[in-house]
Amino acid sequence: MNYYVYIISTKRKKKKIFYTGYTNNLNKRISLHNSGKGAKFTRGNFWKLVYKKKFIKKKEALIYEHFLKKNRLFKYKLVKKKK
Repeated sequence: MNYYVYIISTKRKKKKIFYTGYTNNLNKRISLHNSGKGAKFTRGNFWKLVYKKKFIKKKEALIYEHFLKKNRLFKYKLVKKKK
């Protein structure tokens, strides 16, 4: 089974907001975020996928997700680089 670490983005009050997560079904997860049934933080906004990385093992995906959440500067540079 494949796992994905992803970063989604939206605008709130003219400010760009990012959310980082992991899943084994990327399309379904983004649909949940956009339908208001995803994480509480993401409710009420339209989210756009800005970055994804595929992993074979769940543990590796969780480690990378944690790394991105703890290293904001790296995450923002990564998103900016992907554009």
